Amino acid sequence: MIAAILFIVFIVLMLIGVPVGVALGLGGTVAIVLSNLDTPWYGLLTVPQNFYAGLAKYPLLAIPMFVLVGSIFDRSGVAKRLVDFAIAIVGRGPGMLPLVSIAVAMFLGGISGSGPACAAAVGAVMIAAMSRAGYPGSFSAAVVAAGAATDILIPPSVAFIIYSVLVPGASVPALFAAGMVPGILAGIALIVPAVWLARKHKMGALEAHLPRPPFWASLREASWGLAAPVLILGGMRMGWFTPTEAAVVAVFYGLFVGMCIHRTIKLRDLYTILREAAELSAVIMLVVTLAGIFAWALSTLSVIDPITHAIVNSGLGEWGVLALLILLLMTVGMFLDGISIFLIFVPLLMPIANAYGWDPVWFGVILTLKVALGQFTPPLAVNLMVSCRIARVPMESTVRWVVWLLGAMFLVLVAVLVFPQLALWLPHKLGY
Repeated sequence: MIAAILFIVFIVLMLIGVPVGVALGLGGTVAIVLSNLDTPWYGLLTVPQNFYAGLAKYPLLAIPMFVLVGSIFDRSGVAKRLVDFAIAIVGRGPGMLPLVSIAVAMFLGGISGSGPACAAAVGAVMIAAMSRAGYPGSFSAAVVAAGAATDILIPPSVAFIIYSVLVPGASVPALFAAGMVPGILAGIALIVPAVWLARKHKMGALEAHLPRPPFWASLREASWGLAAPVLILGGMRMGWFTPTEAAVVAVFYGLFVGMCIHRTIKLRDLYTILREAAELSAVIMLVVTLAGIFAWALSTLSVIDPITHAIVNSGLGEWGVLALLILLLMTVGMFLDGISIFLIFVPLLMPIANAYGWDPVWFGVILTLKVALGQFTPPLAVNLMVSCRIARVPMESTVRWVVWLLGAMFLVLVAVLVFPQLALWLPHKLGY
């Protein structure tokens, strides 16, 4: 009965517009108090304890730093220089600017690990460039949002950090390595329909008439941005620093590039950058901690075990259960952001994964791929919100283009489901 109240309170609060983190925390608190009616004060005292316990985890220190990295590189001019270099390589022509948008978004995934931050950085440069070349704003917004979704797969990734906190058997380095191949495959899969749609609908008619940047000059300008993922990921692989320490290194590197090399960041800009990063980090961390109360209530009320037993013994079989979970997450992903999905569903899904013997690292990649799809699936679609705001188009106008891109990334999800080694080969090769 109390378990039902837990979910009813959470759903009702969500429906009336209460922020998801607050809904999780209040739902968990109500359930904890009801389960300790004889000693209600004891139940209430466990809430702040679990609030702190949800926050006091070392890997979570990396999240504010990677959010700050995204803000720094957004203003440092690195994205524009990477775009010029990419255009110098692939040249001009129908479909080339969408290709460059996705490729640069994938590369920035090796720096910030945040989809919305990447959508802002790439969108600020590419949407205007695509508009000048004759691409409709709705198409440009869809391509940028989809390309930025690869950021949570290509390391470093905020989503993988949160998953590692929730699942002790999946380390951050192993998840980072596991996301690399699926992330690259997702980017390639997005490029194919983006280029095909551009050519089929004869978009970018003016692109061939725009100047092509000189190769060596653009390479020199982009070299500092190109070195960033090498420093971050290479340093972690060489054992020079942990993922959390790598985030701090990335912050100082980004500030050095922005303030000393490109000189696009002034001292007066630091306050704005730090404030934006602090606000976004606070929202993320608050949702994480409040979800910890919800998860603790689920565990205390023994809700998870009966659900796991019912699903495993439903007669659907392993593949049927997996298909059901993907369908569930696809539906939920249209309304909730990725972090909320992880915090709500991972405690419920991991016992099912353990019952079938699924590798926790592989399962984490599957869930993150689903979250990546959700980042540009209307109506929530955080990446699409950012890119549509930059392009000044309504989200509804992007649907005709988004469905093709969603289908392409969904094929990658199916491939990783059928061939788990696409995710597990690299971490096994690196010894994680």
